[in-house]
Amino acid sequence: MPATVIPSASVPWHGRTMLRHVDAHTLLRYASPVILVLLWQGACSTGMVSTRQVASPMQVIMTGWGLLRDGTLGANLGVSLARAATGLAIAVVLGVGFALISGLSRLGEDIVDAPLQILRTLPALAMVPLFILWFGIGEVPKIALVALGATFPIYLNLHKGIRSIDPRLLEMTRTLGLSRLQTIRDVILPGALPDLLVGLRFAVGMSWLMLVVAEQVNAESGIGHMMMEAQDFLRTDIIMVGLVIYGLLGLVSDQVVRLMERALLSWRPVHQRGQGA
Repeated sequence: MPATVIPSASVPWHGRTMLRHVDAHTLLRYASPVILVLLWQGACSTGMVSTRQVASPMQVIMTGWGLLRDGTLGANLGVSLARAATGLAIAVVLGVGFALISGLSRLGEDIVDAPLQILRTLPALAMVPLFILWFGIGEVPKIALVALGATFPIYLNLHKGIRSIDPRLLEMTRTLGLSRLQTIRDVILPGALPDLLVGLRFAVGMSWLMLVVAEQVNAESGIGHMMMEAQDFLRTDIIMVGLVIYGLLGLVSDQVVRLMERALLSWRPVHQRGQGA
């Protein structure tokens, strides 16, 4: 009997290419932070950097593990996440609302755009005293500060997206007899979605920046409050834990928005090329 040839279970060529592309991309993306951490640890271990001024990565890991075990890190992290999520949700509502008002009407732009541009140029720290006077020292001023900072990227990018809609599409909606609400839902928002997602990415980053400011002013909980208490006792290791947490939160939230972008904009050629590379 002729010998039976068993086909090798090999990955298709395009699959191997995609895997190599993903692996190379992943390595390049995360190699530089790892190298920086190793250099940081080496500088602390050799005495080039004093651990009294800057805690070493090993100290940060051990301190973070201790804070996690005793519940301090989990409790403060939960409070910070709630503040950032609430402020960002409010910012999305405000940013989308203002962009629709300003982007769909010249009169709306004349009324809305100038005050928002003025507010956008004000430094966040300058608003803290007013927010405390207006809202007290509870959660409201902290959430309001996050919402204030995160609103502008959404507004600016969505406004640009709305104004970039092809006028021929709008003319077609009038020809088809679509109502104003149907035009916004079926044409304007889908057409401006790429710009909205870009604004959302900037807004997510801005929400964490504003949270750092908010939690260091009259806060009784949160990562920023934990860092301020550590400052009083010269605990640079706890301060570094807080900074690492803020950085990781920013990275993870940005990745979430990027995944949303790939899922919602999979029809765009640039994303199709990325998936097939």
